[in-house]
Amino acid sequence: MNVTFTLNGKETTVEYEEGMSVLDVLREVCLIKSCKDGCSGQGFCGACTVLINGKAMMSCRQKPESIEGKEIVTIEGLRKEEQEIISKSMVKEGAIQCGFCTPGIVMRIKSFLDQNPISTREEKARAITSNLCRCTGYQRIVDAIETAEKHWQSKDTNISGPPRRNEFFGEQHGFSREFEPKKDGVGSSAPRYRGIDMALGEKPYIADMEKENMLHGALLLSKYPRAKVLKIDTSEAENGCGVVRIFTAPDVPGKRIIGHIIPDWPVFVAEGEITRYVGDVLAMVVADSMLHARAALEKINIEYEILELVDDPIKALAEDAIKIHEKGNLLGHTFFGRGDVDDALSKSKYVIKHQFKTQRIEHAFMEVESSLAVPTENGIHVYSQGQGVHEDQRQIAEVLGLETGNVIVELVTNGGAFGGKEDLSCQAQTAIASFLLKKPVKTVLTREQSLLMHVKRHPMTMNYEVGADENGKLTAVRMKLIADTGAYASVGAKVVERAAGHCCGPYYVPNVDVDAKAVYTNNPVCGAMRGFGVNQTSFAMETCLNLISQKMREDGLEIDDFDIRERNILKDGQRFATGQKMTPTVVGMQKCLDVVKDAYKSSTVPTGIACGIKNTGIGNGLEDTGRVLIKVLEDETIEILTGFTEMGQGLFTILSQVVSELTDIPLSKMSIKSISYPKTKCGMTTASRATALDSMAAKKAAEKLVKALESKTLKELKGQEFHGEYITNFTVKPGTPIDNPVTHLTFSYAVQVAFLDEKGNLKKMIAAHDVGKVMNPMACAGQIEGGIHMGLGHTLSESFPSTKGVPNSLKMRDLQIVKARDTPEVEVILVEVPEDIGGFGSKGVGEIGLVPTAGAVAGALYKFDNKPRFSLPLLRKEK
Repeated sequence: MNVTFTLNGKETTVEYEEGMSVLDVLREVCLIKSCKDGCSGQGFCGACTVLINGKAMMSCRQKPESIEGKEIVTIEGLRKEEQEIISKSMVKEGAIQCGFCTPGIVMRIKSFLDQNPISTREEKARAITSNLCRCTGYQRIVDAIETAEKHWQSKDTNISGPPRRNEFFGEQHGFSREFEPKKDGVGSSAPRYRGIDMALGEKPYIADMEKENMLHGALLLSKYPRAKVLKIDTSEAENGCGVVRIFTAPDVPGKRIIGHIIPDWPVFVAEGEITRYVGDVLAMVVADSMLHARAALEKINIEYEILELVDDPIKALAEDAIKIHEKGNLLGHTFFGRGDVDDALSKSKYVIKHQFKTQRIEHAFMEVESSLAVPTENGIHVYSQGQGVHEDQRQIAEVLGLETGNVIVELVTNGGAFGGKEDLSCQAQTAIASFLLKKPVKTVLTREQSLLMHVKRHPMTMNYEVGADENGKLTAVRMKLIADTGAYASVGAKVVERAAGHCCGPYYVPNVDVDAKAVYTNNPVCGAMRGFGVNQTSFAMETCLNLISQKMREDGLEIDDFDIRERNILKDGQRFATGQKMTPTVVGMQKCLDVVKDAYKSSTVPTGIACGIKNTGIGNGLEDTGRVLIKVLEDETIEILTGFTEMGQGLFTILSQVVSELTDIPLSKMSIKSISYPKTKCGMTTASRATALDSMAAKKAAEKLVKALESKTLKELKGQEFHGEYITNFTVKPGTPIDNPVTHLTFSYAVQVAFLDEKGNLKKMIAAHDVGKVMNPMACAGQIEGGIHMGLGHTLSESFPSTKGVPNSLKMRDLQIVKARDTPEVEVILVEVPEDIGGFGSKGVGEIGLVPTAGAVAGALYKFDNKPRFSLPLLRKEK
């Protein structure tokens, strides 16, 4: 079938196949890669937005025959000055993080500005509501539209000056910077690395990559959460159009069972084995096109014996429960305590006892999982968008039966992750196909497969018993937690360990009794997600504090929710929940309270407040390491290599700032890459640790380069390498019987305040965050705003429910992510209490943005209607 249309001013006739969309035609036939596929034709995310006869439309929802004779414009077809105005505005205002959604938003902005020369912020937010961004929280995108608006009619491309949202340090609260940072050095709002390229769709993601003679893979997933696979019949599929080969379990050259921590997850489920969830992979089709590979999946016939499943974690712990894994259904058990909780509770003036429940949540990163594998002379080169190139390397080498050194894993632009890309998705299967066929193979999951396969946020049931004396000082906390970790281990035990360790929040509690379990079920797998269990326990603990202060007010005492927090926050030398003694930098918690005090105390609307604490680094007895390698290239530029992933948090930008700070080499002379070399081994990009650890490693490497530049020029240093390594290995597991069980490297602190209007709608959030050293104010504040936006979804509406192990819906719209028009104003105030652990005093910021959010919003709603909330989400509309 043929269709003729005008593409970016040029008449174009193309041939297409049945089942293709306009997006498929643009990407696969016309090779226009700026328009992205984020929802597999669901018409929800807007990443594929183009202009059709001048109107912004989602190309994934249009059939090729519908554009006959019409005019299509993509970013490539915009006037150069239009490209510059919007892309420069997006970079200047910090409106880009992972960048996957950005080209679609750019096209939406172009259409909006053409039709609306002047508009309000509310109108701008409504204009982008059909485009999903999971990273930014939207308000910086609206800022970018405001900036572009001022230049649109004149087409003036001189976009300069500070960002519109530049009041990060809250001078009105008495906090300001001690010095003016160098241009593009540490502490400056240096522009995002390759931000212009991201805005214009010129920085490729894996799905955009092409290799000569490349084949395409597609995965077949289990239809049932627990069933015996009796037969996998691929005979009909093998004769499918363009099919090259079909792979199943017997084709795996090496180990078939893998896992990040515990190897319990099969690359392929074999005939005769039992599936454990609906994301299990049974077969892989490799064909000459993605369309043909996916079509052939329908022709694979699977014979199942459907078995009884386990979908309740409490029932899964029963002695007679079906065992999902041979060792049983208890994946992890964290327990510790100190003092006499029973005695303390019996003597407490106030005791709160409640059960809290939180829901399963989908990450909804914009870029679905994908992988490209290319055979090499001795092994394989895998392009990944995972969160740890070295961990991918180890597991892929095991699957292929190769030495680790024969597998190279290189990060390609990561379109968002939030913890959901720590585990392998399709990398291992793609590597197997490429290795055995000796040809490049690319696999891109559909959005539906992505939702089925990767891990989710844990649903948790938490039973809290919290005591306080007559002055509101906490006396004891007993917490028992059960988390549904789903079918495989992932990092589920570590999530529960982290939730347990943070169960008292940033408060001093002298008597503690904690028991937390991660339990296998046949439900979707749960693992790492931004917050890593801490936001669940934070919601419970913050609600308990509000209930105590309410009881005190009922007794006639003058105390509010701010006061009870200030009375109980941790001080230097006091013990965290795990028993770790706090250091002097814990004063950051008090400083965060100080800067929001006036806003909270003077509020005349229903207002909630919550404090947050979040670890930097994995800790809990594990090593945290950052490594950076600086290479001087032949063209006298430098290449910065690391093993941590840039996934929108700004790590690559910050590494370039660190090197520029010490060497005065301009950012334009730097390139940055994450690759699995031995000298860049860092581990997984998780636990809010990449910036703190890698900035220290980059500092060490840059100092060596500075030393070399004292006697030689960059030209004379061509080909030389400068290595920086930073290792911390002094933490212990919770419950270790020593005087000061240091379970975490350090902590970040936050206070968030939620303001409602007279109808009970959320109108504004204030977020004061101690982040150690602010490495890049714009990027730092952007991370907090994005975290709050994700936290609002977690609090108000988002959920990923399942029934008998099967997700209720695979539609992105049913996730109920908060859209641009519904996102409240967020004011960020950055507090600096430098920490020795991180480079230049930095510490984690990526996760704590959503830790106190639920507590603050639930507290505000409690003030509005006097109804405490004990389960999340608070306002979800079920269909």
